[in-house]
Amino acid sequence: MTTSSRQQDWLSRLLDMISVKGRLELRCTYGAPWQVVYEDSEPGEMPYHVVMRGSAILETPGLGAQQRLQAGDVLLMLHGSEHVLHDGSGITPPQASYRDELNLVVSENTGDGEPLEMLCGRFVIQPPHDRFIRDYLPGRLIVRTASQPSDTQTHPQLTHLLALMRQESLVASLGGNAMLDALSTALFTMTLRLASESADTPVGLLAMAGHPRLAPALTAIFNDPARAWTLPELADLCNMSRATLIRHFQDKVGKSANAILTDVRMTMAANELTSTTLPTEAIAEAVGYQSVAAFRRAFTQRMGMTPGDIRRSKHLVATQ
Repeated sequence: MTTSSRQQDWLSRLLDMISVKGRLELRCTYGAPWQVVYEDSEPGEMPYHVVMRGSAILETPGLGAQQRLQAGDVLLMLHGSEHVLHDGSGITPPQASYRDELNLVVSENTGDGEPLEMLCGRFVIQPPHDRFIRDYLPGRLIVRTASQPSDTQTHPQLTHLLALMRQESLVASLGGNAMLDALSTALFTMTLRLASESADTPVGLLAMAGHPRLAPALTAIFNDPARAWTLPELADLCNMSRATLIRHFQDKVGKSANAILTDVRMTMAANELTSTTLPTEAIAEAVGYQSVAAFRRAFTQRMGMTPGDIRRSKHLVATQ
């Protein structure tokens, strides 16, 4: 397997496996009234928005009540769901105009109300790894840098990152597009990290990150998924009983430790199937399966396609 033996925290290991890439696409400069509408994204695409100045009303059908976003807020639509951002006035907005600049598109309107400055882009992850995002991260994630406690190192880091993104978006610098994409990719990791430090993180992997007693089990699963971990072994790593471990995983993640272990194994296997020519038997053994038939069943159930299907689909994309 093409994995490192060096120990990493679980989030670093996850991002190694699913390889999220970011790109900044749009800088919006509006005066109220204004509105931005996003339909459901293509599989593997996750829009993001950063409010740099002013405020915005967010509506996300089926994902909770509307929210007001303020300057310094970061919104990640991790399931690619439809959403609407607007000024909240209810007035029909004028048509926005778009013009191409060297490294991004600028959108403006003729509104003369409260001004808004917002950066919009998307994160891209190759299917089928978008399934992991949908299962373990919330549909929408809002991080508020202006109101977040400043006693963590992540808060000033994210604040500085947003300032650098804005600065890069305002000037046509050499290498600007590469810089904006790199900063966008860093934004994904930094936003997840700060969200994990919040007291009201929704159920999922980020909620577990805020409970350091569980970190040894999660780190063990991500760093050595081929091992036949048992619940007593994972509980011992966390210095808690088996029953307590089970309860914490269900309360914080909404899934069992065994389910996470299987999902990590299948994610690693998908990478090997699409990036190497190793036989399925070798990949199955490398992710902890002695039976190829059992591996194929687990993979098909988790990924929605057989190991052969995913390998062929990747080959077709590469030859097109």
